[in-house]
Amino acid sequence: MNNTFLTILPLILLLLVMYFLLIRPQKKKEKEINNMRNSIKVGDEIITIGGICAKVVKTKEESLIVQVGADKVKFEVMRWSVSKVVESTEKGGHEAPVEEEKKPAKPKRLVKKAETAEEAPAAEESSTKSEEE
Repeated sequence: MNNTFLTILPLILLLLVMYFLLIRPQKKKEKEINNMRNSIKVGDEIITIGGICAKVVKTKEESLIVQVGADKVKFEVMRWSVSKVVESTEKGGHEAPVEEEKKPAKPKRLVKKAETAEEAPAAEESSTKSEEE
């Protein structure tokens, strides 16, 4: 009996480790997401799994009526399709305006300098000929 217990012990330890590292955190996260989806109320702004940003107009048992866009188009989405509820600071409406960064000036076109004074006129003549063509 002692021998069989020692052979089964690593398997039991492996199952316990898998439970505490994989299964338990996943269930905890799933529970938080379900609580977030069930606590959605009228007026909340949401983002769906598909990336649609909308405002909740009406709530039902398993679905939500949401309003989208400047035309205020309304449609129904399932509660499980809500990715997150947007906080007021994430919307960007109440934050201080961000100053736009100025783009650095483009570098001027570099012209190869002739190593000797004798090559300079020849280089200028060849560049003017290519511009005329």
